[in-house]
Amino acid sequence: MAGPPLASELDFQYRNGGLHFPHLGLWMDPHHPVRTGEWVVVSHAHSDHTARHSAVILTEPTRRLMRSRISGTRAERVLEFNECLHQSDLESSTTQTPFGLSLHPAGHILGSAMARLEVNGDSLLYTGDFKLREGQSCERCEPVHARTLVMETTYGRPRYIFPPTEEVLASVLHFCRTSLDSGITPVLISYSLGKAQEILISLLKANLPIQLHASSARLTEIYADLGYQFPRWTLLDPETARGHVIITPTARPLLSAQPGMGPLRIASLSGWALDRRWPTTNENQPRFALSDHADFPDLVRFVKEVQPQRVFTLHGFAADFARHLRRQGMEAYALSEDDQLELSL
Repeated sequence: MAGPPLASELDFQYRNGGLHFPHLGLWMDPHHPVRTGEWVVVSHAHSDHTARHSAVILTEPTRRLMRSRISGTRAERVLEFNECLHQSDLESSTTQTPFGLSLHPAGHILGSAMARLEVNGDSLLYTGDFKLREGQSCERCEPVHARTLVMETTYGRPRYIFPPTEEVLASVLHFCRTSLDSGITPVLISYSLGKAQEILISLLKANLPIQLHASSARLTEIYADLGYQFPRWTLLDPETARGHVIITPTARPLLSAQPGMGPLRIASLSGWALDRRWPTTNENQPRFALSDHADFPDLVRFVKEVQPQRVFTLHGFAADFARHLRRQGMEAYALSEDDQLELSL
């Protein structure tokens, strides 16, 4: 359901996977490089939210994590959380329209930020990916009020209710211990950025031997430089991995190294573990519902805390969640590339 087309110098468009404010010279999380001289807000360093842009606005952790993944030079404007950036503060801004921009903790991964834009007394909050549940490897989400809310709704159906994180991580630890006690090497399949570090911290006092995939190791070192503490680990080496807890985004190199590695027990960690149709290596593969996104109840709670006048949803079950909000009497619309929606703030 598309919103009403409104003409204003403050319109935004949903395209290239992100938000574009053409009259402000701003983008938020476009999927493909922006090389036009316009500034791009990068909400966090996951690969589906970054690209080789020419000028970016981001937090310091996101800057460091993004640099480790995307080489090259770019103009960078680093903001502290809650710091307000004004249009006049930006070098080579493509607009003269005054605005204020601030970043606020999103609770997704380290450095992840929601972006709040204010123009002539009106405001918009773009969440990027976020979660309200507190984690050990990132800042806690801090919702802020805005008149218009643009939010990700990956798990926007009522069936997605995650168990408490501490219970999930306790189950992961039990899985690792029982596997090792049985002479089986436990393999935890998880994203190299964010989830791998959350798992590592949960094993801090477990005193288990751990090997990390190289992609996770490089990013974990940045976390450590920024003050996070981890248990001892070594780089993943199929020749010596037997008897270790292995944290990796893929099990392929381990499977190809068998039988020298001995028996493996592979587990996947994702919010999609709640969906039995989610594909795994085999139907008996353990799965743990560990997610760095908000589940359905937290999506609802987040809207209540922001108290917007209208809501735009994107990603995942966007149409379902917008429909749910409308049933609650709210003005809500799902965004899609087909809409090429223009919205006045």
